Amino acid sequence: MSQRKSPLPYKRRNFYIDKKLQTKFIAQFWLIVAIGSMFTVAAVYWLARNTTTIGIMDGRVAVHTTAEYLLPLMVQTVVIELAIVSFFTIIMTLFISHKIAGPLYRLKMTLKDLGNGNLKTMHLREGDQLQEIASCYNEAIEKLNDKIKRIKSSSTDEAKKILDTFKLHE
Repeated sequence: MSQRKSPLPYKRRNFYIDKKLQTKFIAQFWLIVAIGSMFTVAAVYWLARNTTTIGIMDGRVAVHTTAEYLLPLMVQTVVIELAIVSFFTIIMTLFISHKIAGPLYRLKMTLKDLGNGNLKTMHLREGDQLQEIASCYNEAIEKLNDKIKRIKSSSTDEAKKILDTFKLHE
């Protein structure tokens, strides 16, 4: 069964829906970027450690390993790069995570409604994650609604037969 679409397009105004989930998601992606940056500095330093560079500093000729010359420049470059890439990483992961956190929040609210006896279907925005779960949920709600309608319009014996199809866990 296909996922029903909302009658009106729904646009979330708040991209930071589940602060704990999304903060953890953003932090993990940022950590990957930061570790990658540190590995870049370490790799260049390690690869340049066995080469020699001659430079003139304060009018004197100095001979050092290339790694010693490159390290300060690499650290400055990576810090600037990390700041720029971090900004874009945080923005991108916020947008990506809200396509997960939003449907999870909607699922939580819909399940609370279900617990209160409200058998309404769940609608997600196009592009949101959990579309298959919403579709399965909506199929289950439709089947429950059908059984309830059959119970309401049936005799007592028929109602008992329909109710016997439910497996209750106590």
